[in-house]
Amino acid sequence: MKLFYKKSGEGKPLIIIHGLFGFGDNWAGMAKAFTERGFCCIVPDMRNHGRSDSNEEFDYQVMADDVAELVHSEQLNSVSIIGHSMGGKVAMQFCISYPQLADKLIVADIAPRYYPPHHQMVLKAIRAVDPAALQSRKGAETILRSHLREESVIQFLLKNLYWRNEGELDWRFNHEIISRNIENAGAEITSLRNIEVPALFLRGENSDYIRSSDKVQIDAIFSDNSLISIPDSGHWLHVENPKAFFEACIEFLET
Repeated sequence: MKLFYKKSGEGKPLIIIHGLFGFGDNWAGMAKAFTERGFCCIVPDMRNHGRSDSNEEFDYQVMADDVAELVHSEQLNSVSIIGHSMGGKVAMQFCISYPQLADKLIVADIAPRYYPPHHQMVLKAIRAVDPAALQSRKGAETILRSHLREESVIQFLLKNLYWRNEGELDWRFNHEIISRNIENAGAEITSLRNIEVPALFLRGENSDYIRSSDKVQIDAIFSDNSLISIPDSGHWLHVENPKAFFEACIEFLET
């Protein structure tokens, strides 16, 4: 699938992949910081997200294939890649399926292991919102607050509301397809061979998405890897401590 993406800067190519229910614009500030350090940032909206098309196929292999198609369309020999959460699993699968296209891999707060579905409350809140029936974003916010407690999640979801036409709100993601395939979002990433792409795994200090025990599986897939904790951060480590996140990425990418 041809993905919508934004490209900025000149220099070494760097692809940044957002997480579930996100879209590329979530990473605009971080992409700008990377361009100022000499990277050409390519930030796509993944299938069923943002401005990219929807498709009933929604698993990590097809999303990795989408990224490979993007790399080829840009006529790039190889890229470094950063992925957060769902995007981290896409990035891992990309490096497993297309190691010849990958220079370096950064995975933000996700491990290769299987994660049981845990987005039910978020999906319930999203389904409760009928954007076409709303006259303002405030109405959507009120409904989301009746289902969700985490302010960061509420604000994250609200960023996905946009004016499709005058007076007509809509979601930027296809929550119906995502809901039908939600089991795939937690799927395990496996590899029959050891991948030599240098990999940096970053975990939020206060997050339980990457456990110490996950290092065994990471080592089994990526022979050249390191694991670093970002202080004072949870799952949204790039938002909660952007300075430490950026510095860890830059040190890895520039060495």
